Amino acid sequence: MPTEFSRKLKRGTKLLISSAFLAGDAIWGGARRLLGKKPHPSWTTLYYHSIASEQRSHFAKQMDLLLRFTIPVSVTDRCSTTMRAKRYSSITFDDAFETVIDNAIPELRKRGIPATIFVTSRVLGQPASWWPEDAPEARHRIMSAEQVRGLPTDLISIGSHTLTHPMLTLLNEREARLELSASKAELEELLGREVPLFSFPFSAFNGQLVEWCRQAGYNHIFAGQTVPSNTIANQKSVLRGRIGVEPTDWTLEFCLKALGAYRWLPYAVSLKRNILSNGLVRNACVLLLGAAATD
Repeated sequence: MPTEFSRKLKRGTKLLISSAFLAGDAIWGGARRLLGKKPHPSWTTLYYHSIASEQRSHFAKQMDLLLRFTIPVSVTDRCSTTMRAKRYSSITFDDAFETVIDNAIPELRKRGIPATIFVTSRVLGQPASWWPEDAPEARHRIMSAEQVRGLPTDLISIGSHTLTHPMLTLLNEREARLELSASKAELEELLGREVPLFSFPFSAFNGQLVEWCRQAGYNHIFAGQTVPSNTIANQKSVLRGRIGVEPTDWTLEFCLKALGAYRWLPYAVSLKRNILSNGLVRNACVLLLGAAATD
């Protein structure tokens, strides 16, 4: 298990890299303007899970920062052809915890910030059993069917998060397709309207699952930090990445995430996977670790 020091070190390292990335991005944008080229708009989609009562004030401050530095819009506004060269953001919540109703939606309402909640349709009103026992989320309950139906439609959009929150990459085709299509049908029956949004549990996906999502009728599909989140320049892209945030994020950490400074992460993850998948490199790492262990 990672220690608190190692977790903070990892967060601090990401923060420093992201700060440098944002500075480089600003320099590049300035150079484009000097050359007479219009800067591209940036778009960051953030995702939360539960918002505990003791975290509400932190969440409220984050929403104030979001309004200060970005233009919050719904995830379905991403394909608008009227987007200008500004910084946009979208808020999403996975799992549909009751705490979002109690502590997040009132703060969103005060500020007029839209959000999307991804619902796991067959665990409504139940605990989130997929979280580790020591995680606070394991003690928080999922919204009931009545609560999901009663969410304000002018502020909140609903997406599917499967039937039972499995690791979809571990299922066979029949099981995976059922999780995708049946959850969509159940939510549409519950709400009386179309549900074209989907997010992958555990952000676990592959190309085949993305295609099955399309076939199931989803127009907007969301993963996590392994997919580039700044996709406004490619409006035809169906799969979109998001940056995970917590109410306990450091202020600078949250601001950098909201500004898109963490969008280097997917490329770092891809590079790491490519390196580790190279047999020669992997064997060299094993030899080095073995040699170090014998010193």
